[in-house]
Amino acid sequence: MSLPLGIDEVFPFFAEASNLERITPPELCFQIETPQPISMDEGSLIDLRLRLFRVPFSWQTRIARWNPPRQFVDEQLHGPYKLWIHTHTFSEEDGSTTIEDEVRYRLPLWPLGEIAHPLVRAQLRRIFLFRQEAIRAAFLEES
Repeated sequence: MSLPLGIDEVFPFFAEASNLERITPPELCFQIETPQPISMDEGSLIDLRLRLFRVPFSWQTRIARWNPPRQFVDEQLHGPYKLWIHTHTFSEEDGSTTIEDEVRYRLPLWPLGEIAHPLVRAQLRRIFLFRQEAIRAAFLEES
């Protein structure tokens, strides 16, 4: 996704952990349990609660890489996935910032977990589409 703003205007939104709640679909009942404000840096831990397919669970993520304003990586330490690594990359060209998300994940309980893969992939696609619209709306509100 691209925003008509400079990277120095865009990245701070992502450096504020509380904005995760703003860009997550409401039916996930997403809550940050770590006391805020959270100092975002390499090694920072964030404890979350949410519901996926109506099942509540805890999720702990660690900021594995913190390279503002170009990139950061969060990885699940505890949660529903066997592997979850989410790379956020930001690039600026001609005053516009492009935001790219790359998620590497593996489902638990292989090979049985693979049965749910089409459903999980569709849910993740929907979550990230929601995020894009919520991010656009957040920046339009600020303009």
